[in-house]
Amino acid sequence: MKKILTIAVALICAASLFAAPKAKKSKKSKKGADTIKIGIINNPPSESGYRAANVKDMETVFSKDKGYDVKTFYSLKNDEQLNAASQFITEGVDYILLSAAATDGWESVLKNAQRNGIKVFLFDRMINVSDKLYEAAVVSDMANQGDTAVAWLKAQKLPEYNVIHIQGAMGSDAQIGRTAALDREFAAGTMKKVVQQTATWDEAEAKKIVESVINSGEKFNVIYAENDGMAKGAVAALDEAGITHGVKGDVIVMGFDCNKWALRELLAGNWNYDGQCSPFQAAVIEDMIKTGKVPSKKVISEEKGFDAKKLTQADIDTYGLGD
Repeated sequence: MKKILTIAVALICAASLFAAPKAKKSKKSKKGADTIKIGIINNPPSESGYRAANVKDMETVFSKDKGYDVKTFYSLKNDEQLNAASQFITEGVDYILLSAAATDGWESVLKNAQRNGIKVFLFDRMINVSDKLYEAAVVSDMANQGDTAVAWLKAQKLPEYNVIHIQGAMGSDAQIGRTAALDREFAAGTMKKVVQQTATWDEAEAKKIVESVINSGEKFNVIYAENDGMAKGAVAALDEAGITHGVKGDVIVMGFDCNKWALRELLAGNWNYDGQCSPFQAAVIEDMIKTGKVPSKKVISEEKGFDAKKLTQADIDTYGLGD
């Protein structure tokens, strides 16, 4: 009996020796082992011309042909974005690329990503978390965009400033930055706030806001819209009411993002100012992923503002977004 047991144990040991390399070989030959898994969280391309260009840039750079397995999630709602980030963590992506709908609420999710060895890159917008929770942020300086726009407005030296202020999605980095400089002028009394209301980046809502002011009979001579689409909606309301605008008009029109169609409005003298916001961050992030080198925790896109009186066709060709 003892001899039989000894032979059985020997056979089991031999079987385990032959089984081990077989399992190892299976792991090595696993399909897609070298694929980089990326989860991209962004606002939907329908939000604006800027966002459409931003989404296209991300999807072009991080393509399947270049060895990326990319999952995308688009929403203007922060809670939906948070849920998507949690799902990407569960699915075990290697990287999360994030343009947050709102600045707050991200700390817990980013800590969870870090615990799971997932690296996070911010793009387009900042959020309110410690910079230890993300690899780098490749973003626009939204506060500088607002400062530049308001400095341009003050330089027009109008006898008085009666401003319709149309805001983007409340709590987003873009809204906070583009609002801050104007709020300081309202607080100081150098400009009058006729109305300050969000249209959540929507053209039709911006039109309604301006129509309401026109119908109230309240005096205004500046429209400060926090993106081009909302400026377009505001101008539609002016046109329907027969109110002149632009370089030779009664109302100054200001937008942001530098869509080509918007810059053409400047060139035609129908608008007065457009603030640049670059949507091209993907290549910078890809270089950091490929090289493993992060030259700076925060990489700021170079941007400026355009005055209708100085704009050229060459500027439109160089800086304009879309067609």
